[in-house]
Amino acid sequence: MKPALILILFLAGAASGAIEKRFVGSKSCKTDRQYHVQIDSAQHPLGHHCLPLWRTGSSKKLTQTIKLEQQFTYKDEEGRKHDIMLIKLNEDVSAKLPVISLPPSECSKPEEGQQVEVGGWGAKTADVMQSKKPKSLKCGKTDLAACGEADKPDDKYFSDPDTIMCAFKAGVEACSGDGGTAVEYNNVLHGIVVSDPVDKCANPIVIANVCHYRKWIDETIRANS
Repeated sequence: MKPALILILFLAGAASGAIEKRFVGSKSCKTDRQYHVQIDSAQHPLGHHCLPLWRTGSSKKLTQTIKLEQQFTYKDEEGRKHDIMLIKLNEDVSAKLPVISLPPSECSKPEEGQQVEVGGWGAKTADVMQSKKPKSLKCGKTDLAACGEADKPDDKYFSDPDTIMCAFKAGVEACSGDGGTAVEYNNVLHGIVVSDPVDKCANPIVIANVCHYRKWIDETIRANS
């Protein structure tokens, strides 16, 4: 069984609406990203979870309903919240759930100009939970680039050049519901999309830098296993 400690992004609730959105500049992930899960919650903050595993390239899914045991939101030394958290579930997830590796503990974020892969559900409406579920995830290639002053997570979360990175490629944009998805570099989880636009798609795409949080991730898992 896989450990019942899952890394997820803490996002503000998506607004409802009928705005047509898709992960722009993407195509079906086919057989990739089988670790990708959708976490549904009838309560906020996260209190009861249904974890549907969508097998990319097929309509099959594995669904578990698991209660939350504990959650750990990252706060820096000054007590500022960052847009990332760990959740601990009160039972193990299915052994059938594929996983993706984290970078080494002493990693550094990839350099500007390096190509990364982003992915998302390609939701058709801003209300992701009410939109028609896609048959497969959508993936796109983009390049890491310098962040501008306006490129940051929601204002309620702290960020600086060490905690985020940005990616830009003409035609590749993050849209409604794409926030919280993995950013792969050399087949390793190096980032999480923190762009979660409602009224328009985002380009550059803003990404939480997983390497900045690796020590905290390891310490939190050890202390709560």
